[in-house]
Amino acid sequence: MTNPVEVAAPAPKDNMGEPLRRSESLAKVTGSMIYAADEAMKDVLHAYFLTSGIARGRILSMDTAPAEALNGVVKVYTHRDAPERIATAYTQKGGYVSDTNMPLTGPEVRHDGQIIALVIAETYEIARDASHRIVTRYAPATPAATMDSPGADVTHPDALSEKELKVGDFSAAFAAAPVRVEGEYRTPAQHQNAIELYSTTASWSGGELTIHEPSQFVVELANGAAAMTGVDPAAVHVVNPYVGGAFGGKGFMTQRTALIACAARELARPVRNVVTRDQGFTLATYRADTKHRVRLAADRQGRLLAYGHESWEMQSRHDDYPLAGFGVTTAMYGKPAIRTRVNMVKADRQTSGFMRAPVEMPYMYALESAMDELAVALDMDPVELRRVNDIRESPVDGARFTSRSLMRCYDEASTRFGWNKRDPKPGSMRDGDWLIGYGCATASYPTHMAPAIARVTLNVDGHARVEVAGQDSGQGTYTALGQIAAREMHLDPRRVEVVMGDSRLPAGPASSNSLATASIGSAVKLATDKIRARLGSTLPGDRERAAAFARLGVTEVSELGEFLPPGKKPEVLDKLRKGQVPFASQARGDESKGGKPLMFAFGAEFVEVRIHRLTREIRVPRMTGAFAAGRIVNPRTAHGQYVGGMIWGMASALLEATELDEKRGRYVNDNLGEYLVAVNADVPKVDVIMVPEIDTEINPLGVKGIGELGIVGTAAAVANAVHHATGKRVRDLPIVMDKLFA
Repeated sequence: MTNPVEVAAPAPKDNMGEPLRRSESLAKVTGSMIYAADEAMKDVLHAYFLTSGIARGRILSMDTAPAEALNGVVKVYTHRDAPERIATAYTQKGGYVSDTNMPLTGPEVRHDGQIIALVIAETYEIARDASHRIVTRYAPATPAATMDSPGADVTHPDALSEKELKVGDFSAAFAAAPVRVEGEYRTPAQHQNAIELYSTTASWSGGELTIHEPSQFVVELANGAAAMTGVDPAAVHVVNPYVGGAFGGKGFMTQRTALIACAARELARPVRNVVTRDQGFTLATYRADTKHRVRLAADRQGRLLAYGHESWEMQSRHDDYPLAGFGVTTAMYGKPAIRTRVNMVKADRQTSGFMRAPVEMPYMYALESAMDELAVALDMDPVELRRVNDIRESPVDGARFTSRSLMRCYDEASTRFGWNKRDPKPGSMRDGDWLIGYGCATASYPTHMAPAIARVTLNVDGHARVEVAGQDSGQGTYTALGQIAAREMHLDPRRVEVVMGDSRLPAGPASSNSLATASIGSAVKLATDKIRARLGSTLPGDRERAAAFARLGVTEVSELGEFLPPGKKPEVLDKLRKGQVPFASQARGDESKGGKPLMFAFGAEFVEVRIHRLTREIRVPRMTGAFAAGRIVNPRTAHGQYVGGMIWGMASALLEATELDEKRGRYVNDNLGEYLVAVNADVPKVDVIMVPEIDTEINPLGVKGIGELGIVGTAAAVANAVHHATGKRVRDLPIVMDKLFA
């Protein structure tokens, strides 16, 4: 039997670092780690949100007297007397908030679970009790809750035109092709549900604001809070050393932060709010519902001749968050004629946003499912179909890939999985009453990078410190940055201290889009390069280092590393310090117009499903994934990222969906009892292969993002395996028993 420790900490291969344990692991498993809402605070008040009981309409009246009469209640805020805040623009338009629907500014209700009152009391229990005593009368209106609901509006803003692609004559190529497939694919609304709940603790001292809040972008949070409270950004201090899971839900500032901060200023006492599990479904962003129409055509040998893809994405009435994932899907295969289009469906829901692999998961699910359907129509092995259409340059503009190890991933994963034992005929493989299906799909993720600034300080005694206003959301950033600094300066990693989660440190980017290691790590390397240059590059041992410090007459050397993604100008560092910098995606290239080559990490995922012939119960006994993502700083943390991504992808295929009461426009499974997530028993075996890859072009470290790569292909691989087992093609997620009976 394989030793689980050896599996979790695989031996490094070429271009991989050591599988060190996470520096914070002991604190996590012993419960001694302090998260944002755990911070001790003297004289703190507790805030509780009352949220709307309708999804659309107006508040006619609110009787707060019963709540205010409760002993221990300090203040009840409604739209009649809420703390004043300064509106800021949407993050996608140069502002700071992830949702522009500012609560408590009027009687209108725009979505389910909107904040309609803020109760502040001496204890959390009193505040919650008081909220239940508020009597609210509404004038409800019929909401449009889904893409198909009456009143949902399909729009096509001009800004989306640049995201659409047309290559060749798609209509002619599709009509003339000998083999064609067409299908409609749907992905449901999903919510992040990190174990650490959303929270804000705000306190004021002499005009300065301190915020403790789990955030994936502390610099953005500090600047956004300053803008909405009307103070200088230098007067705002965000403290957030650890995040207990985020996955996009804590990516940007929500309206809650400014509301709590302004209440704390008005009441002249610290105020803490912890959002309940069910409120987290409506007071943060989520993964939006999507619909896709995909058309593929090929010649008899499987070479793609046409690829058409039109999508529809759920949006709120007040903000646009387009995924428009064609930059990824059109870079996958062959050289077909291409036509894409994205539509936005405006309905009575809160604004959507990041959720792990926000663009790639739904769009690649649709494409990879359609590729499997094409393989069936061709009577061709799905792996060989992808091999025939493997490419080295973009079919859109001819930009080359800096590296592309896709088929090597397929070869290694298929061998480990035992793909050659697959009988291609659907429904042909059985074990007693269980139908067995094998499925595969491509995982792909662009190499995102953002500007980053890091300070590295080396002491004469051989100890070092790395400082950056970054975040660790559980992916092991503390450990990875320490390893990078240690490697560059020939130090024992135990001698390197990493300090993050503080907005007053050198500005770091958001911990999103799998860019943290590539971006912050590159800044760390640039800082260590400066240190080596100052010391004459003599850093191999204590004696040589002491001599170099003596020559300089100092006991420590400190340098800033400033990393700019390819093509970015130094001015973006000023935007980074203001928390407004966008990340740079390398999903599109166009070298013919002076652009950059394509930078992607790739993987291949294989899944076995077992489906009971009578009950249609679905089980996934094993999954195998092979991934190539440039330099791997730490195989142990990388292995955990891949395993977590694959399990989440499996859950998105079979379990996860936020259910709606379509008549009332309200979420009905807003809890962990009914919102299903994967547990250990759901996936007994997850096999990860890290394929060595060297890419010297992407960034100073040669690192690609891995945190989101693992989730991208899994749902399609599961769906394809279900078809192989049963002969039934389920195109709308999640795949549940009743869909197999239908």
